[in-house]
Amino acid sequence: MTDQLIPLSSRRPPGPRPARPYGRRPSLPLANSPGVPADAVYGMSRVDASGRVAGQVITGVLNWRPGDRLMLTACAGVVAARRDPAGMVTVPTRCCVAVPAALRHRCGLRPGDRVLRAGQDTLTAYTLAVVDQALRAHRPVPAGDGGRP
Repeated sequence: MTDQLIPLSSRRPPGPRPARPYGRRPSLPLANSPGVPADAVYGMSRVDASGRVAGQVITGVLNWRPGDRLMLTACAGVVAARRDPAGMVTVPTRCCVAVPAALRHRCGLRPGDRVLRAGQDTLTAYTLAVVDQALRAHRPVPAGDGGRP
């Protein structure tokens, strides 16, 4: 068997590359995300020392304004806030959600914890432990041995 020779004419000539025209290059198409509502908004933030979870983008999408009353509910690793005239907390001028200490203790939120904020009809903050559990539950490859059969 003989090696196939590659003609030199198919190689780029030595020296600087030719200049490309300036302007916007076409972007690559993004993968389609089925199942994600168009009005869903996500973000990351940290719980501060006073239990506040900031998120001006999400509170803006939800059309929350300073003074709006919110009802908060919590379970392990999750806090949800929705607008309710009978709510126990109000949106401060800084547009964040102040989670009361009793709810922080109930769901295990501590100052400095990172949370995934999700907003559609409500603002929900998930601890990264809850996010990790959800990702592991939907892992496409079985755990162990690097996914090898």
